Amino acid sequence: MDQFSNSADAVSAPARRAAAVTPSDSVALAAIPKALYVGSGGSVVARGVDDTADATFVNVGAGTILPLRARYVRATGTSAGDIVALY
Repeated sequence: MDQFSNSADAVSAPARRAAAVTPSDSVALAAIPKALYVGSGGSVVARGVDDTADATFVNVGAGTILPLRARYVRATGTSAGDIVALY
């Protein structure tokens, strides 16, 4: 039983689903996530939903959650791995 099934979803609420991210220089994420989970540390180059330029997050540790509603996760410059979009 899901005791929270009648609760409204919000950006600050826990994710309800997750999907693996394949970084790409040209293909946007299929949907805008609440955050990104980084499984293997490194750098992440991403563009937020309202941004006009990419941002580089350096030295992101394994197991970090980036609270960024990303439109893109770029392949060029991203060395982190096992990235999961949290919805």
